[in-house]
Amino acid sequence: MPEPSSRQSRGAIAGTGAGGAMDLAAGEAATLERVPGGPAGGGPGSRPRSLWSDAWRDLRRNPVFLLSALVILFLVVISLRPSAITSGNPLDCDLAKAQDGSAPGHPFGFDGQGCDVYTRTVYGARTSVTVGVCATLGVALAGSVLGGLAGFFGGAWDAVLSRITDVFFAIPVVLGGLVLLSVVTSDTVWPVVGFMVLLGWPQLSRIARGSVITARQNDYVQAARALGASPARLLLRHIAPNAVAPVIVVATIALGTYISLEATLSYLGVGLKPPSVSWGIDISAASPYIRNAPHALLWPSGALAITVLAFIMLGDAVRDALDPKLR
Repeated sequence: MPEPSSRQSRGAIAGTGAGGAMDLAAGEAATLERVPGGPAGGGPGSRPRSLWSDAWRDLRRNPVFLLSALVILFLVVISLRPSAITSGNPLDCDLAKAQDGSAPGHPFGFDGQGCDVYTRTVYGARTSVTVGVCATLGVALAGSVLGGLAGFFGGAWDAVLSRITDVFFAIPVVLGGLVLLSVVTSDTVWPVVGFMVLLGWPQLSRIARGSVITARQNDYVQAARALGASPARLLLRHIAPNAVAPVIVVATIALGTYISLEATLSYLGVGLKPPSVSWGIDISAASPYIRNAPHALLWPSGALAITVLAFIMLGDAVRDALDPKLR
């Protein structure tokens, strides 16, 4: 019968030191396969978790991420529909109420022109979020494409792009904004967004280039190249998904920087211009009245600080989740 012979063979194997260790290891492996949630983290038939699934699991447990995400979600909602929390018009002003404090229906008071500070603060979120998101998307797209191609192909393309980025890094951002935007007469957000993309892509390009060079040297890329994969397939299928994490982290943190940069340029008078509604414009207009009407300055300044802080906290949480060295 087969059962006694199998018992005898197992006894013979267990009789030797090496055989006993092999038999014990085999038994432990079989036990781990039967126990859900073993070292593999799954159970029978479970798929291994990817970097993105592990990152999402860590983010859901991070209170910093949850708090910043709630603040950003609120900002996005009021940006899309500011009338949901205010019924006023940010351009309706009454000079008879200039620099007045809070009143029924006007909790933040009035600014130097008699405009409702609460309404202008709410509508200013639309401008800041629009500029920040559009500038970040443009910078991430241009920087990722140019830096990724430079890191993948190298050679003359990499050398030329590196020298071009050095030139852009040498331009002070605020000084460049004063020079380039001072000749623009448009009162829309697009000249400001274009300026940020023009001076912001080199940073993302350097990040994408280094990430692609690191991913290009991995064994799975070399194996795919040996099997005859085309350069486009190598870059899009094997390298880009494993090199995009640092770009996402830097872009998330930079979004808050672009919001503060828009407010700075508007404060200096070269960014958005009236009748546009912007926190930078309101801060600039309220600065001469800081002693008589400090509320007109504090509310838009506080909204700007909270918004920038929320995006920086979100970027830090995403960085901690996507960097395996910090686990």
